[in-house]
Amino acid sequence: MTIVQAYITRMFFKYFGVVLTMVTIVYLAIDFFGRIDKLIALALPPSDIIAYFLSKIPLIISQILPAALLLGVLIVFGLMSKNNEIIALKSGGISVLSLTRPVIVIGVILSLVLFVFSEAVVPVANSRVREIIDPDTGERRMVASRERNIWIRGDRSITHIAYYNPAESAIHGVIVIYFDDAFAMKERIDAQRGEFADNGWILYDGMVQRFDENDDHHVVSIHERLEIDLNFLPDDLLRVVAESEEMNFLALLNYIRKVEQDGYDATRYRVDLHAKIAFPWVCLIMALIGSGIALRGKTREGGLAAGFAYGIATAFLYWGCYSFCLSLGYGYLLPPPAAAWAANVLFMGIAGLLIFNLD
Repeated sequence: MTIVQAYITRMFFKYFGVVLTMVTIVYLAIDFFGRIDKLIALALPPSDIIAYFLSKIPLIISQILPAALLLGVLIVFGLMSKNNEIIALKSGGISVLSLTRPVIVIGVILSLVLFVFSEAVVPVANSRVREIIDPDTGERRMVASRERNIWIRGDRSITHIAYYNPAESAIHGVIVIYFDDAFAMKERIDAQRGEFADNGWILYDGMVQRFDENDDHHVVSIHERLEIDLNFLPDDLLRVVAESEEMNFLALLNYIRKVEQDGYDATRYRVDLHAKIAFPWVCLIMALIGSGIALRGKTREGGLAAGFAYGIATAFLYWGCYSFCLSLGYGYLLPPPAAAWAANVLFMGIAGLLIFNLD
């Protein structure tokens, strides 16, 4: 590594660390003031409240690290351009490739670090967050297990669902058990599958058993179609099914195999599986795009404010494109690999155009 490359590397990590720390603190502060009332209303002990917010830090870091990298690159090259260091180095015979080499290496290293961090730390932290409260509802979780078999408690009832398909709002392997005031079983409903339609659940291929509290006899009836009032909605199930963020790559792969072995559709999880590999490489892409923008003199024209504007705009554009492509995969409009990698391919092409068209 040359003296210039060492200088760029040192400057980058200085500003990268500052940006990452500041954005994490701001993100956490906004989340804190937005949720603290609900947490207090749940009468959670202070230790659980502290654990809740500390456990959210890994997910926050994994989400903002690529943007912090991009801003760090823009700041470093923006300051060097403002101080005419870029012009001086080019006049001295140092090529653009030589200037960008340390940034490219850093991008590759941080991509690998983000992948390992997302595999080893983020799933554990996310599980801890959901053990305390559901982050979407602000309430304690209604599910007794986060595995494929879902158990939901109701008012004198327990519902078991073998598998939930979010794309179709369909439940499979349904068992609903109702209890009387003495908690004795009074009715059991078994159904092959169910769908949510017209603001209610419809079960298909079902069997209803009603138990007589005075003797051991029970009445059995078979139903091809049965409308039933259950104490949850599809959105509730979407929050309590096993979340991809709570599993690492191997755990998610095994989960997919189990789901598919039982004959259920796991397309949504396959999209998330490919995304676990694709997303970390955004660090390399952001490093290249940041270098291309800054070395073209765009940040010099407007100073650091312009650099931040370019960085934030680029990060939002990538995130919007990435989320849109994932939604196409969830909706069966793109194959899972294409849905996960499409945004990376597009922005890598943009990065290549920016880099190779530099003077």
